[in-house]
Amino acid sequence: MVTLISVSPASYWRRMRWKGAGISFSFAPKRPSKPEVYFILSEQRKEERHRSAEDPAALRKVFGENLRVLCQGYPSISGLCRDLGINRTQFNRYISGESFPRPDVLHRICGFFETDARILLEPVADLQAASGDMVNHPFLRGFFGSATIEISESLFPSGFYRFARRSFVDAHRFVLGLVRISRTDGYTFLRGFEPRNAVREQGLSMARRDREYRGIVMRQEEGIMAIVTHRDSLSCSFNFLTPETAFQSNLWEGYASRTVREKVTGDRATRMVYEHLGASARQALPSARKTGVVGVDELPPFYVHLLRPNQPFR
Repeated sequence: MVTLISVSPASYWRRMRWKGAGISFSFAPKRPSKPEVYFILSEQRKEERHRSAEDPAALRKVFGENLRVLCQGYPSISGLCRDLGINRTQFNRYISGESFPRPDVLHRICGFFETDARILLEPVADLQAASGDMVNHPFLRGFFGSATIEISESLFPSGFYRFARRSFVDAHRFVLGLVRISRTDGYTFLRGFEPRNAVREQGLSMARRDREYRGIVMRQEEGIMAIVTHRDSLSCSFNFLTPETAFQSNLWEGYASRTVREKVTGDRATRMVYEHLGASARQALPSARKTGVVGVDELPPFYVHLLRPNQPFR
């Protein structure tokens, strides 16, 4: 039952004391001394939501059902429990709605399934369905959408990439970095860390959290683009890459640009090269040890050929 009520602030509290089961009151003073407050209330549904939120059994049921959905992609619950480091018997109690995990265990579960603590309160299907809202908003429909976020593995594989570009700070040197491309909920994401020696030279924080950057990768007509930013930052970089097949099939070339105003010194856009190293960390480890700000003579020869350091970027 939905009731439209027009009351002054003071009379609202009198109404709340007078309300009874199945009875609605509408009270409007003849001469209200303050602006009226309008309420659209459904007393029955409001009470049901309140009872549900306070019912531990209902919350455990939601969490258990979410776990069952998340486990569907794994052939063995026992193997999944081993990967999570959770006792199988205890995990069964979570699934059946008999128990809640401790905060540290919940954090481990959320990290493993790449979700968040809302799985305690909301159906996981609703959380997953919201994953495309950013580019599928009605205002952008027909301009952005699934075509921009659906990037095939053949076009841009998941895994580790080594990249090189001219430094935005020192035009005589180059940044040699490492990023990881992963896919979650239909999106393609990028994650990496600024080289230690680069941030040290600039006097910036060496903390892992501050060096981390992340981005989203989207499809373009001739390749892919990525918008990348640091945590809590109001600036970003725009990267565009297209496959380069003259040398080998695991190379992409393009450019990176910064969202900063034009300055007398320093570039805002420069050429960039990506090389796919593979999906395993073991394959990427040798390259990870060589990341940093380097001279042109420390770059692989085919990187130098694609970067064309002696030619201005157009």
